[in-house]
Parts: sequence; structure tokens; C-alpha cells
Amino acid sequence: MKRSFDLVIATFVSLLLVVPLGISCLLFGITIFTQTRIGQHGKRFTIYKLKTMKNGKVTRLGEYLRKTKIDELPQLVNVLKGDMSLVGPRPDLPGYYDKLAGEDRKVLQLKPGLTSRAAIKYRNEEQLLAQQNDPIKYNDDVIFPDKVKMNLEYLEKRSFWYDVKIIVLTLKSLWR
Repeated sequence: MKRSFDLVIATFVSLLLVVPLGISCLLFGITIFTQTRIGQHGKRFTIYKLKTMKNGKVTRLGEYLRKTKIDELPQLVNVLKGDMSLVGPRPDLPGYYDKLAGEDRKVLQLKPGLTSRAAIKYRNEEQLLAQQNDPIKYNDDVIFPDKVKMNLEYLEKRSFWYDVKIIVLTLKSLWR
């Protein structure tokens, strides 16, 4: 049922947004950025995002795309391909989820998602990390372990209605 829900919603939203997003990309010269991420069972896959940086710096338009999460919309292709789900742990770079040990590795049973409780909580993660003296250490010692904990909670609670609740909370968070 989860896969069917993912396909229906991802198809509907993709069809709804393909023309305006395509026109916007052409008008503003926005391109697709790809990156390797860790997926279900530790399998690597290519994630799609709108490119928000130029010459190593986030552009003004890129800031807006990141803040509104519009840069994540191409991941609907990942959902349609089956690499991702609408709800699940946000896929991370190699070196994080694939390095988990013990009970924490259970997170890898989940298909990565466009949103999660952790994604909502850390919606402004870039700003939070920018305030730290050692952002990598803060991420590794505070944020990432908290995300793992939240994603393990999702593993235990997951259901169709819990996914709907997370999607609604995500949509609400976009207008905060």
C-alpha cells in the first residue's frame, strides 16, 4: 500500500509541477544536480536535486529554493523509480547511514524519503550548523544521532496514517 500511495502522489505532484518547474528552470538557468546517497539496505543510488550553488557558493535564488525545499522536488523521480518513498529517513551521504552499527542499522530497513519527523525538526539544519564552532562535530555528535533515534522511532510506528500525518506536518512546516 505504501508503494501505491507513493506512486499516486508522486505522479500527481509531478504532473502538476512539471510545466511550471520546467519553465522556471529554463528562465532562471536552473539545472539538475545529482549526488550519490545511501538508500535502503545500504544500497547507493543517485539522488536528484535542483542545483543551488555556483562556484561553490549558494546563489540568492538557491537560498530561496533551499528554504522552500523546492530544490528537493526532482526527488519525485527517485520516488517514481522506487529509490525513495514520500516518507522515510532523508538519504544521507556515504559515511553516515552505511556506517551505522548494532540496533541503529535497522534504519537501513527503511526506504529513504522526501520527508520525515527528523527532516521537519532539522528543517533549518544549514543555519543551525552555521552557528557552530565545529559544524561537522556538532552534526556527528548531536544532529545525526538524534536523526537516527527519530528514524528508529518511525520504523516502529510506521503506518499509512502516520505517513499522512508526517506529510501534513511537513506541508505546515513550509509555511512557518
